[in-house]
Amino acid sequence: MICFTSVKAPFGTVIITEEEGFITGLFLNGEDFEKWRKDTPGVKSCETALLSEAKQQLTSYFSGERRHFSLPLRQKGTAFQEKVWNALTVIPYGESRSYGDIAEMIGKPKAVRAIGQANKRNRLPILIPCHRVIGKNSALTGYAGTQTDVKAVLLNIEQISYKEK
Repeated sequence: MICFTSVKAPFGTVIITEEEGFITGLFLNGEDFEKWRKDTPGVKSCETALLSEAKQQLTSYFSGERRHFSLPLRQKGTAFQEKVWNALTVIPYGESRSYGDIAEMIGKPKAVRAIGQANKRNRLPILIPCHRVIGKNSALTGYAGTQTDVKAVLLNIEQISYKEK
């Protein structure tokens, strides 16, 4: 069974999913969640201790009080995607990196576009901070597909400077 709950964010409602004691998804809008839910059996609304803790940590983050998350996370991807996601977790709060920086970090300097695609596939945005990856000239680029407005809110919470595209 997969449990879900929601938490208020400065840009709307975030839906959090849990499965087998791990946070497995963070949906930044209800439309994406409903598409996923339609194709995923065994999803139900429930409150667990882990989901309550995730809500509390996210609320603290949105208010600027929390800089690190301590939640058990699980998502599956290709070996390349997992390398990218691991690299994202070492970007400090309040700092950004370019797509090229991440490509260099994982030893694939020509994989800049692939870094963007791996970020897009990240099912745990915010917790695995793909919002901290911006264009090489500090340009605000795509987030969770096209949600640059959400990315701007998250960068502003962390006081990370960027340029509007």
